[in-house]
Amino acid sequence: MTPTPPPSPSPRPSVDRPWAMLATVCLAQLMIVLDATIVNVALPTIQDDLGFSSSALTWVVNAFLISFGSLLLLAGRLGDLVGRRTIFLSGVVVFTVASLLCALAPSGGALVAARFLQGVGAAAQASVILAIIVTNFRPGPDQARAMSAYVFVSVAGGSLGLLAGGLLTEALSWHWIFLVNAPIGLATVLLGRRFVPRDRGLGLGHHVDWAGAALVTTSLMVGIAAIVQVSTHGWLSTPVLGLAALAAVLMAAFVSLERRIAEPIMPLRILTVHGVVQANAVRSLLVVGMYSTFFLGTLYLERVRGLGPIETGAAFLPWTLTVAVLSRGVTTRLVERFGPYPVLLGGMSSATVGLFLFSTAGTQTAFFPTVFLACFAIGLGIGSAFQPLLTIAMAGVPRQDAGLGSGVTNVSQQVAGALGVAVLSTIADDHTAGLVEAGGALKPSLVAGYQLAFTVAAAVAATGVLLAAVLLRPRPVSRTEPIPTLETA
Repeated sequence: MTPTPPPSPSPRPSVDRPWAMLATVCLAQLMIVLDATIVNVALPTIQDDLGFSSSALTWVVNAFLISFGSLLLLAGRLGDLVGRRTIFLSGVVVFTVASLLCALAPSGGALVAARFLQGVGAAAQASVILAIIVTNFRPGPDQARAMSAYVFVSVAGGSLGLLAGGLLTEALSWHWIFLVNAPIGLATVLLGRRFVPRDRGLGLGHHVDWAGAALVTTSLMVGIAAIVQVSTHGWLSTPVLGLAALAAVLMAAFVSLERRIAEPIMPLRILTVHGVVQANAVRSLLVVGMYSTFFLGTLYLERVRGLGPIETGAAFLPWTLTVAVLSRGVTTRLVERFGPYPVLLGGMSSATVGLFLFSTAGTQTAFFPTVFLACFAIGLGIGSAFQPLLTIAMAGVPRQDAGLGSGVTNVSQQVAGALGVAVLSTIADDHTAGLVEAGGALKPSLVAGYQLAFTVAAAVAATGVLLAAVLLRPRPVSRTEPIPTLETA
């Protein structure tokens, strides 16, 4: 008997109020991005209150990162199969409940477990947000404006999280950095039920590739666990090398399985779509610089310059405000006039300059002009480059695979961010430790470590500019082919 093919995905939903829908999914994205940085400011207070050791304290961050990064791909595919609205709302509910459990955690172990659950919810909602946007806004100016809003929330939310974390921790207590998610999560669920359109997925049935899902999720989880162990054990340690080898074996088994079965959880055709691999590879190099700025920049401002949590968050406002201005349609108009290729090249070049400026900051460097211009240049770069990179990455993805494409894009960002922070923080720490052992004073040694790490970050971003120039150059078209635009490039 010929098997019954899975139902076709529903046509583009009719959205009565698309901008209300966009505001809803961006509110969910803001919750995730805020949470990624808001916790960092409160870590010393959490350590004192719950009795964490220095090594165990990292798991307050790592538990979230491991579950979030490893489940993005699976959650994105489940969105294609059971409906993106269902996965989105389920993720918001899980994230909100886990946030309450974090706030009420009586011990360090309970907090780490709740953070892991929080990452599960974040993966579910984040994995389908891009897919919801691109399938409910037609290619053109409206979709470009929607992507600008998403970029603003994703990028600016991190610096807002630093400021909010300082305010809540100093004015109230660390519990409130999690409690604040409860009203936001409840509002998102209510708005999501009203404004996010229902969609019919391909269906689960008996065609779900559960073996592939288990392999890719476990591989990503083990791989990210290896990355986050670097700062504690070092690159060549047995735990790091062992986990990395296991992750590679699991990923090889996953790819082999996906090539052989008829209904894979990740159809490998997604990697052959023009722009998916190229744009995400370039964007990953830019993400390394962005994540390193939040992490190393915060350490520099607090450890070297002696700023408090609130002042540190405020120092990143040039970045936040620049992205906010660009998201108001400036980037969209630039792309419409000049095309995505020159805009993203200019943006990545600006971010590279900003990272280089950070590499010159010393013990007595004033906030203005060096740090101010560094944050401004990075904000200008990311605000200009992220939108065209995201649009190129998702433009050629078939509608039935939009959730998978969204998941691939998010996974590349999380893995690149985790790897960047691990590599750059290790470079900074090792260089600082070597100088101290040689008799150097602590503060100048810290500065030298941060300067070296930012120099490497600038070099990585510059490599991204070169790759973008080669990989994302507009392809020549024949007379019979349509001229590529932002939507089809």
